[in-house]
Amino acid sequence: MVFQGTGVEGVVPLKELASQPVDDIKDIAKVGDVLDLVVISTIGKDKENGSYLLSKRRLEARKVWADIQKEFEAGNTLTATVTEVVKGGLVVDAGVRGFIPASMISDHFVDDLSQYKGQELELKIIEIEPSENRLILSHRAIVEAQKAEQREKILATIKAGDTVEGTVARLTNFGAFVDLGGIDGLVHVSEISYERVAKPSDVLKVGQQLKVKVLAVDPEKNRISLSLKALLPEPWDGIEDKAPAGTVLEGTVKRLTTFGAFVEVFPGVEGLVHISQISHEHIATPNEVLSEGETIKVKVLEVKPEAHRLALSIKALTPKPNTDDKTNTASPAETSNYQSNDDEGGFTLGDLIGNELKKSTSNNDDDKN
Repeated sequence: MVFQGTGVEGVVPLKELASQPVDDIKDIAKVGDVLDLVVISTIGKDKENGSYLLSKRRLEARKVWADIQKEFEAGNTLTATVTEVVKGGLVVDAGVRGFIPASMISDHFVDDLSQYKGQELELKIIEIEPSENRLILSHRAIVEAQKAEQREKILATIKAGDTVEGTVARLTNFGAFVDLGGIDGLVHVSEISYERVAKPSDVLKVGQQLKVKVLAVDPEKNRISLSLKALLPEPWDGIEDKAPAGTVLEGTVKRLTTFGAFVEVFPGVEGLVHISQISHEHIATPNEVLSEGETIKVKVLEVKPEAHRLALSIKALTPKPNTDDKTNTASPAETSNYQSNDDEGGFTLGDLIGNELKKSTSNNDDDKN
């Protein structure tokens, strides 16, 4: 390599011709080409290949660093291709070597970084130090900015009552978070199904596509409440036709309380068997004869569709046990309403007691006389 107009020669090592490895030097430089070069160091005068060590790559890198510095100061982003996956992050070619720490790759944890190799990413410049060849970049900042923009757009257009599509992003014990394309909405566990759901993971999976109804939107808190069951047929619709009074149904005991048992007779439709309707015999609590999860037959006593109430009975389906007439004595409440069937018009227990009192008073008067 000869300095133009001087006759002084210098050497450009192959690695100093370009930032990327090359198979054929003729792809970069040919005899007679004029190149812009930077002097790296001097070489002893006795060296027959020239007096200076030169670099084309380093001069180009200086220009790249200067351009990146301008973009950084202007708050602009840059685009670079991932060339290597290393411990702790990704290496990119931005004209110079750039590094994306693993924590700055995405807005969520990424287990396999190899998926990014060869991808072209938009990046935010986090730190630049040309003298140390340090360029720290972030793709996460771009992802978060895009989602924030999309989030604002969705919050400005979505409203209660809308039906939207989304993807299940996360499952918790209290519900499912659905990605609506930049913002997550919550389907509370009580809004998944008309049937009782113990855990959202029992019926939903991460990545599942869903149609949901918007229940409420709170732009200030970035919250959207969603419902799956609101798009399902109302289970109580037509219940008076499916379960009129007198109908015998099979159901599952869902809950036991001190006053009775709630039995699901259709998906999402529960009726109450009051404790007095469980057995002909006296029981202190329903769990003496029933268990949650048990399948039983019940008879519909009363239907109130507007109140979502079903009155059910178990004992109405079992024969009443025979009782001994001698032990079947009337209670005080029953005797107070007792009346004979005498053809003379009948009399009450009060009449009998009254007559006896009159006789007693009359005898006392006679004794006084």
